[in-house]
Amino acid sequence: MNTTPAAFRLLWPRISKNSASAVVFYRRPYASSATAVHNSNQQKPDWNRAVSEAEKIVGYPTSFLSLRWLLSDEIANVALHLRKLVGSNHPLLKTAKGLLYNGRNNMQAWGLIVLLISKAAGHLNVDEMEEDKAAGVLHSQRALAEVTEMIRTSHLVHNGLVNIYPGLYPEPVILNDMAFGNKIALLSGDYLLSNSCAELASLRNQDLVQLISSALRDLSEAEFVGRRDSQNNPLPSPFEPLNRHFNSKLPLNPLEPSDSLGNMPLTPALQDWTKRNVLSAGSLLGKSCQGTLALAGHGIELQKQGFLFGKHLSLAWQAYLDLEPFMSGSPYSLGISFNLTSAPVMFHLEHDPSLFEEIDEGVNSVQDVDYAKIHSIVMKGPGIDYTKQLQKEHSRKAMEVLEVFEESDARTALSNIIVAMGGE
Repeated sequence: MNTTPAAFRLLWPRISKNSASAVVFYRRPYASSATAVHNSNQQKPDWNRAVSEAEKIVGYPTSFLSLRWLLSDEIANVALHLRKLVGSNHPLLKTAKGLLYNGRNNMQAWGLIVLLISKAAGHLNVDEMEEDKAAGVLHSQRALAEVTEMIRTSHLVHNGLVNIYPGLYPEPVILNDMAFGNKIALLSGDYLLSNSCAELASLRNQDLVQLISSALRDLSEAEFVGRRDSQNNPLPSPFEPLNRHFNSKLPLNPLEPSDSLGNMPLTPALQDWTKRNVLSAGSLLGKSCQGTLALAGHGIELQKQGFLFGKHLSLAWQAYLDLEPFMSGSPYSLGISFNLTSAPVMFHLEHDPSLFEEIDEGVNSVQDVDYAKIHSIVMKGPGIDYTKQLQKEHSRKAMEVLEVFEESDARTALSNIIVAMGGE
């Protein structure tokens, strides 16, 4: 099933010529959440099948396949303007390409996760007119799933803005392309964000508005954590002394009160990585899962479990993405850029702070870093094994939360997604 926004789908023939070959995943019978962990080591599941089966359960899609999205004049106009950027190096094209893949390399299935949690929990004392009986979710919950995806996408699009300063682009043609791309990124991101706000307000739920607003605040705060280069790309900072109360300002205790994650003790590197990724991803998905349970009339305790599920799922997902550049056969060993604040790099820096000397070359621009050298150094250190353990621990935590819900097709679909993601 294609969940690509209409605007970017129009660009697909033009920007996909140099796309990497698709990854083929092997299929296997799906397990319940109780047996998924045991069977996951036998054969890798098919991610596309896991998502496709989940979509059928909740009557997906959300906004990205609805008629009002596909027929939107504003989105069609954005697509036409985006064509003018093809051939330029504006980051917005990379963002569009990432959205088009819509595989497990990004998380455009966030709306789907929200709907699956909604159905897994059920709803209490709700007006029958509010229920989508065919899908087993409320109309307000479907609207919240749309809001979640629009906020996530608007954030990604806004991150495609280029910081243009005097002398950066001496050639007028390149300068004009970058300035034009910035306008498109800003306006299209604003369009998505404003629509999400209008949709959220239409639900007439003040507590929900406050909850999602705090997730937007967290997304903004994430952009100011740690060092940044001139284009606001993140750089690791020298680790500060461990602050075991650092989670007091983060939503619903991003680390457990024991200051540990399973067998992983809380270290400065884990603290830094967790803070960055709870703010930039975990907060939005967690609070959306929390909010959808509130809409269904569930109590505070179950809402908290919803938040924890979304938070742990997003962190497991991020750990998996962080591992990709360091997997066998990865092209990143050739010097392709990757996230310098990814978990393998952060854990290695804690083991060998001398790596900061290489990373500090990117203070002005991360493009000045010797990625091939950093990749080679990290591959020989303990960071990759720590990251694999991190990914498994967060996947395990997400699986544990699912046990609070009764056995259902929605709960099984969520466990299958966790397994297909590469966890457990």
